[in-house]
Amino acid sequence: MPSLLESAAIAHFAEHGYCTVADFFTPREIHGMRRELERFQAEGLVRNVATTGDGATHAVDSFNLQICPLSNCSTLFRSLKWHERVLGSVQQLVGDPVIFRLDQIFLKPAFHGAGTNWHQDNAYWNQPNPERGVGMWVALHDATRANGTMHVIPRSHVRLEPHVRDLGSDHHIHVREVPEERAVPIELPAGGVLFFNWGTLHCTKANRTAQARAGLALHFRNGDYINDDFYGDATIVPLTGPQASGGVTEYGQLVQGTWPQELERILAERSAVGV
Repeated sequence: MPSLLESAAIAHFAEHGYCTVADFFTPREIHGMRRELERFQAEGLVRNVATTGDGATHAVDSFNLQICPLSNCSTLFRSLKWHERVLGSVQQLVGDPVIFRLDQIFLKPAFHGAGTNWHQDNAYWNQPNPERGVGMWVALHDATRANGTMHVIPRSHVRLEPHVRDLGSDHHIHVREVPEERAVPIELPAGGVLFFNWGTLHCTKANRTAQARAGLALHFRNGDYINDDFYGDATIVPLTGPQASGGVTEYGQLVQGTWPQELERILAERSAVGV
């Protein structure tokens, strides 16, 4: 599998728990992903997970809009995990066999976009060896400090912090005390990617700018380092190794290798309706 990850990026991931690639996806690919996001919004597939502070009552003046999972409502995003650059990069970072766990988008609307508080993904999944899991965060729009881009704490993957229920969300957990003076804002152009260890503390901030900003996240794991907590009710998809079927087992058809066709289909369909 081809990859854009250089040895320096892989070393940075191993030592600091994250690395970035500024030009991972092409403008055309990002254009197609945005068109799908627009469809999600038009069809009412996004939901606000931000609450008024009680963990249950949804906010009406602050919006952290989530679509999760994506593979169930988009054949474009379903095919993305087999994208050659995606899978090749994940293989470099966590090794084979690669298993896909989850995909989602968080959309922060203009002026009223709420962030997602500090947490470690492994607090949700309780897996051994957090470094054998990787999150891939894609900037669907230019991600800056001003619009609340992703922030990480370097080397925070060395231990799992205690998490508690986040009452600003209807389902999230978070870490109460974080050394924010060590935080690194990850500024990326649209199409840029952040890879982060499942143990790396990360968050997004509020978007108070005049433009919406969205981030796409995919989560992968080395299949040799999982326990029963990994499975839950998600559709687990082996991407490499003896159990990999290219999507036939999970989706009833071959999905691997269909990204180029799905991208062209989305772009053609949206152009046909004048979008």
